[in-house]
Amino acid sequence: MLVAPSILSADFGHLARDVKAICDGGCDFVHVDVMDGHFVPNLTIGPVVVEAVAEAATKPLDVHLMVENNTFFVDLFAPQMPEFISFHIEEEKHPHRLIQKIRGLGIRPAIVLNPHSRPESVEYLLEDLDMVLLMSVNPGFGGQKFIPNVLQKAQRMKELIERRNPKCLIEVDGGVNDRNVHDLKAAGVDVVVAGSYVFKHENIRRAIESLKV
Repeated sequence: MLVAPSILSADFGHLARDVKAICDGGCDFVHVDVMDGHFVPNLTIGPVVVEAVAEAATKPLDVHLMVENNTFFVDLFAPQMPEFISFHIEEEKHPHRLIQKIRGLGIRPAIVLNPHSRPESVEYLLEDLDMVLLMSVNPGFGGQKFIPNVLQKAQRMKELIERRNPKCLIEVDGGVNDRNVHDLKAAGVDVVVAGSYVFKHENIRRAIESLKV
């Protein structure tokens, strides 16, 4: 399992320290939650902070856009050259065009599905995607309880991916910990995002290692 700790749960007063801690602790990606206060009822960080995160990180960034006007935000964060930029299918009128734009910038495109969204809603986009992110909480805030139905959803997504684009990864974000990560692995998940579990753990390295099942 690949692990992408979410800096949403980091200490923003010591952000560079915490980013360095997860990178030194063996994470695979640094997950960056970008919220605009419109698509979700929360406001997080802009490009100046993400630039500082990119400078502190020794692992690639995984930027998750929870915003309206996706194209604007893609242009805003592309200069930091993250590994992935993901956007919500619920908010994008022209997803295929945006996928092409992201890939044209040299970044791997990904799409996010909210808990209520069906895997079939992205079936005909899978050939052009490098990852699908399944939300296992309602987006907007950290520290929420894991929604178990995502396990069945991940299994269905895995079936579609195997048929359409076996190289496409499945990522899950929300309420992930050492108790449910084995079930996620069994459901076909490749990458887990964990915020509170990693940053509130007494030992960040041990927390990350416990998710690498």
